[in-house]
Amino acid sequence: MSRHATATKESLITGTTRSSGAGSAADGTVGALGEFGLIAALTARLPSGPLVDLGPGDDAAVVRAPDGRVVATTDVLVEGVHFRRDWSTAVDVGHKAAAQSLADVAAMGAEPTTLLVGLAVPSDVEVEWVLGLADGLAEECAVVGASVVGGDVVRSATLTIAVTALGDLHGRSAVTRAGALPGDLVAVCGKLGWAAAGLAVLTRGFRSPRIVVDAHRRPAPPYDAGPSAADAGATAMCDVSDGLLADLGHLAEASDVSIDLDGAALVPDVPLAELAPALGVDASTWVLGGGEDHALVATFRTRKALKKAGTQWRQIGVVAAGAPTVTIGGVEPAIGQRGHDHFR
Repeated sequence: MSRHATATKESLITGTTRSSGAGSAADGTVGALGEFGLIAALTARLPSGPLVDLGPGDDAAVVRAPDGRVVATTDVLVEGVHFRRDWSTAVDVGHKAAAQSLADVAAMGAEPTTLLVGLAVPSDVEVEWVLGLADGLAEECAVVGASVVGGDVVRSATLTIAVTALGDLHGRSAVTRAGALPGDLVAVCGKLGWAAAGLAVLTRGFRSPRIVVDAHRRPAPPYDAGPSAADAGATAMCDVSDGLLADLGHLAEASDVSIDLDGAALVPDVPLAELAPALGVDASTWVLGGGEDHALVATFRTRKALKKAGTQWRQIGVVAAGAPTVTIGGVEPAIGQRGHDHFR
């Protein structure tokens, strides 16, 4: 992890010097352990994979890119916006932070290889919590064979995690949002609405049913489905992070097409349908507007191509010519179903 930028920022902003890092993890807080001690404790928990020639500890990592091209994406998680420490463990947050960026790589048809992690952390946060975060990052990376190869650590009033994920296409063409054509089939892979249902439960002060709460804490994106769709000839694809309608809207805009969804193919799963009445919620708002499950949605030219992508993909609509819109059975959806916007 880079150390030099941190020294410059602290001396310019506060006029103070950094801790020597002479503490140990047993000292309790990040402030007591010091920057260098924290970096050493973190990197000790982050194994490197076969594509890593040089991992954490130098000015930059050295990672092999067999394809010759690198797929890159960045996400930021802010405490109180994307997670709460009283709702999720540090390991949960690590899984979630890694998953949302790894899913973006998969949505391009690529295979994730490495992560870079920036951590802005208050000095009174327990070292144990930060080490748990590292464990969660490493465990989620292990699902796809990726590695955390570096990053940065700075002091901050607000706990913030920035993750950059890199991936390799292995000779494939990247699948973008801009390739959908009239007549294509729209299909989805992964859960829809489970994480949103879990958030609704937690927001109301409950901790169960655990099946949806856990879906919010640790999303499980269908990573393999992205490369599989690319190999099958998917014409367009994206990660469902802001909600199915919102992200299909992005795809429709990029492709300059209209998309019509089949409402019968979007019936809420049983746990959501059973939970919604107890919370006074229409479960379809979770399915259509909840995005943090990080499902993948893609378009395919033919049923043969869709079948080739794998049985985990299921058709939910069709692409047509026309102004970029997303409808359900030809009808525009309600505003409350349209997904998340940080600034709305």
